[in-house]
Amino acid sequence: MPYFGSEETVKELKRALSNPHVQADRLRYKNYITKVIRYMTQGLDVSALFMDMVKASATVDIVQKKLVYLYMCTYASDKPDLALLAINTLRKDCADPNPMVRGLALRNMCNFRMPGMPEYIEQPIVAGLRDKASYVRRVAVLGCAKMHSLQPNTDIDGSIVNELYALLRDPDPVVVVNCLRALEEILKDEGGVVINKPIAHHLLNRMKDLDSWAQSEVLTFLLRYRPRSDDELFDILSLLDAFLQSAHAHVAVATLRLFLHLASAHPAVQADALLRTSAPLLATCGAASRELRFAGLCHVQQVMRSQPGLFATHYKRFFCGYSEPSYIKFRKMEILVELVNDENVALVLEELRSYCTDVSPELAQAAIAAIGRIARTYSEKCLDILTGLLALKQDHITSAVTQTFRDLVWFCPQSTAAVCQTVEACVDNPQDSEGKQALLWLLGEHGEQISSAPYVMEGYIDGLKTELSSAVKMELLSASVKMFLCRPAETQDMLGRLLHYCIEEESDMCVRDRALLYYRLLQRGVEETRKVVTGPKSDPSMSVLTGRQEEPISLWASTFNTLGPLSGWDLCLQTAVISASEPSGSAENELLPGSTDVALSSPNDTQEEISLSLGPPLSHETFEKMWLDLEILHRQTLGFPRPKTASDTLQAALQLVKIQTLAFTPGDAVPWKAYLYTRGTGTLILAELLQEVPEAPDSEGSLVVSVKQHPKNQQTIRGFVLILKSVLQTLNVDPL
Repeated sequence: MPYFGSEETVKELKRALSNPHVQADRLRYKNYITKVIRYMTQGLDVSALFMDMVKASATVDIVQKKLVYLYMCTYASDKPDLALLAINTLRKDCADPNPMVRGLALRNMCNFRMPGMPEYIEQPIVAGLRDKASYVRRVAVLGCAKMHSLQPNTDIDGSIVNELYALLRDPDPVVVVNCLRALEEILKDEGGVVINKPIAHHLLNRMKDLDSWAQSEVLTFLLRYRPRSDDELFDILSLLDAFLQSAHAHVAVATLRLFLHLASAHPAVQADALLRTSAPLLATCGAASRELRFAGLCHVQQVMRSQPGLFATHYKRFFCGYSEPSYIKFRKMEILVELVNDENVALVLEELRSYCTDVSPELAQAAIAAIGRIARTYSEKCLDILTGLLALKQDHITSAVTQTFRDLVWFCPQSTAAVCQTVEACVDNPQDSEGKQALLWLLGEHGEQISSAPYVMEGYIDGLKTELSSAVKMELLSASVKMFLCRPAETQDMLGRLLHYCIEEESDMCVRDRALLYYRLLQRGVEETRKVVTGPKSDPSMSVLTGRQEEPISLWASTFNTLGPLSGWDLCLQTAVISASEPSGSAENELLPGSTDVALSSPNDTQEEISLSLGPPLSHETFEKMWLDLEILHRQTLGFPRPKTASDTLQAALQLVKIQTLAFTPGDAVPWKAYLYTRGTGTLILAELLQEVPEAPDSEGSLVVSVKQHPKNQQTIRGFVLILKSVLQTLNVDPL
């Protein structure tokens, strides 16, 4: 409806609502009230009709009352003086013989957002809690939570809380669940509703009377109860057993989470519960709703961390559908990689190969990466597929295959000869920066096995002026120096041209510094350069992978049936068998051995060993999100200032003890900060080093370390701080 002439429209409605002849005709009167609501929802200001609408509430027609109550709730805050009349009308309706009218009036009265409302609604709410009609009690219980939200800073009324706890034994199941919700809201500052033994047993016995959503909510509340004995524990598990295979996926998953929580000391019971819940989880993965399907896939991934073979026989359920969105396809491919075995490897590879030619470049590259991960176990079959993909001569496919070859050589040294032969036969080179870096890494590390390596590299050097990526330039420097060490005669001239350009003409300071580093290394001699530059060509701790290492269920049970698996929290904490960092080609990583787990002894406790590993790299976005979400578990003043060494030296020294530097401020900045992370046994440690501005101008501030961790393990934190302190003291030339 147009807004022009709205005043005339309101006047016309007011005349109609005041007309005795219209009021005498119920149907006509109701139609005018409907018009008022329609105009209100369209944005027309009809607040001038407030008094007429209050009068219209004096009717036995439930539909008309609902319309009038909706109008009152909308305009009560705009007409606080006239709203008192509406409140009196609603209080009168709270005593109506019809329970539907009583509940409707109480619900709408609680929706009024006006100062001083609690004193008007408290008495009707208390009366509603004792009403004979279950509908009125349902509304009254939720009204208690609304009344508390209107005055959150006031003291909690103990009588209301006691009344709600008493209503947990109400014969109506909806009232019981509403009581839990209301108590949780009212007592949230005190930890929420308390679930003791009588309440827990009562809720368990009432589970069959509840609808599916109420069952799911009650199961979540029961996580707060811990049985006193094994006999009680198994009695509870027996009552819950039937819900593990509920037709409703959310009930089955909520029951499984409670099972895993209660049976934390009984791994066999947990494994049996996972097996029994596999069918509902699989059904969720095939749900019509895309969102529900994605949630199911995320939880299947989580379960597979402890039971890798649980879904092996159902691998075809994770084949991608043509019309499925990409985020579901990505998850399914990740699961397929974990489900591969000797029996299904041929079919899974055939399915993944069909995805490699998808119209979406991102999906095609993800499929190629999945084949590359399978190649770590089934190298020969996968190499044939990857080699065939190079014949398609598509840039994004060539780039993805080259990156996969790099990772495969790193993790599976036995496939190096076949990969080098394929790279040499490949005519088309990658065009994107990631693909170029992967190819250059292969040429630098295994140039002696690729006869055309110097000539391919010379083409990149000749086109250096048109190269935009600094990462490619630094990779080219590293690869050229390595090539010179193994094939000096063919590489000497082009290496000289490369170093001259990067030192004299390059505008990127990182590239220039890298070139200066290599130039000064070469001045010290070839053997000295070889000692520094030449590192492991593959991860010495990795051979053919036979499967994922099973993780304890307790490692992820706390995040099961939450948003954790969906948001990526769980994945960044995942400590899989592939815990070594993949080769990036940077000089810092090449100077260090492979990032396998190392056991470091605490200086103050020779019996305590702290196992740290670098693991998969953590992105800046993930680190920032986790740092903001977690709380500081340990803060300590180290007693000395930051090291005076160069930032590269600090980073390399920390990496030697498996502590990764994410970011740090320049050396002359005040205050100075550095952010670090590492992985312990089943845990992720985040840390911040801070040197604040000193109080005295002629003194230096002391370093302060703040540590966050998920999941919590104080013993690991203590060991980490001792190791960090020891490294920093070694680097510090002038400790306080």
